Amino acid sequence: MTDATVTPEVRAERLRAGLKRRYAREGRFRLYGLLAIGVAVGFLLLLLGRIIEQGHTAFYTHTITVPVYMDPARVDRAYPQGTNFELLVAEQQLARFGVVDDAQGSKAAAMRSLFSSELKFAAAARIEGNPNLIGQTVPIAAPVSDDADLFFKHEISRDTPADQRRLTDEQIGWLDRMKASGHVAAHFNSGLFTKGDSTEPELAGVLGALVGSALMLLVTAFIAIPLGVGAALYLEEFAPRGRITDLIEVNINNLAAVPSIIYGLLGLALFINWMHLPRASPLVGGLVLALMALPTIIIATRSSLKAVPPSIREAALAMGASKTQTVFHHTLPLAMPGVMTGAIISMAHALGETAPLLLIGMVSFIPGIPHSIGEPTGALPSLVYIWENASERAFHERTAAAILVLLAFMIVMNAAAIFLRRRFERRW
Repeated sequence: MTDATVTPEVRAERLRAGLKRRYAREGRFRLYGLLAIGVAVGFLLLLLGRIIEQGHTAFYTHTITVPVYMDPARVDRAYPQGTNFELLVAEQQLARFGVVDDAQGSKAAAMRSLFSSELKFAAAARIEGNPNLIGQTVPIAAPVSDDADLFFKHEISRDTPADQRRLTDEQIGWLDRMKASGHVAAHFNSGLFTKGDSTEPELAGVLGALVGSALMLLVTAFIAIPLGVGAALYLEEFAPRGRITDLIEVNINNLAAVPSIIYGLLGLALFINWMHLPRASPLVGGLVLALMALPTIIIATRSSLKAVPPSIREAALAMGASKTQTVFHHTLPLAMPGVMTGAIISMAHALGETAPLLLIGMVSFIPGIPHSIGEPTGALPSLVYIWENASERAFHERTAAAILVLLAFMIVMNAAAIFLRRRFERRW
């Protein structure tokens, strides 16, 4: 049957069948898109749920308050820091429980391991502030040890065989008696946000790494954003077209795909070995991350400048504006939302980078809080790496907590950048 002999009814039926197949394909495409989004959201929720499940226990901790008799025979009034308060408290606790220590002092050592080393500093500070407390019984509050804290959080179970846990049955019994007597209290772990890194999990905090990351990003932003935007403006608006310009563009695109560890090697060779800048400092970290962020900012800025209609430039030039005035008074303001987007993406990428920071020394244990960009410090990504590789089990929950802090920091930073971007959009 030829097309000439096809009746209108058959032709209409074919058209309806074709439309039906086309609509079916569109429906399947939408379904595939929804499935892809659902899978992505599902994995994201699974990841966040696993992190929250593992890290939420790090946001609260346990403190024990014990009465301590400040024995005048053992407490040095002139130098209380030299007193072995940990042994003093352990022996007094054993005496309250009616436990007799052996000749080796093993039971006192087992009792001491239930208290954090912060106990001796708290007791020494009380005596230093008021020496008249010597000879009296003073309540001293201090964090419990990491193993005791995990037991109170039900991370260490008494049902586990004794040879597979770090607390003995006797130590668990002591903890139960101290909790039953009301000496143990759970509270928000403010030290997680007010302290720097420590070798003891119960005393470790993220403040040092958080400040280090903030200082490092400030250095990155002050270097990468002006240089990146300036380079993009020159290449897109002023540079003559030719082989050199094409070569520069190709290399910028290639640099955006270079693995981040290469930038770490470059920073180690250039900034530390040759320029002798302070190792593991926010200055060096910011410089390395600025080199890594530059290609992204340049590419995003050039794309934003290309999106500005040519009629804007032509109208400004027709009104007598110079090339520079046209670019900075008309083209760049209209492209600023896209420029801000590129800056947001590059800064968020830089915040989560770990490999370059490890190569410039931020893998080392650095306690304390940095006060300048030249002091050695850590960063949140490197802190996550260090804690995850620590042998103490209590560091693992703090690893997840540090990841949550890193995500919150990234969200706050992106929210601020988006707010600025929308202000530019409303203005122009």
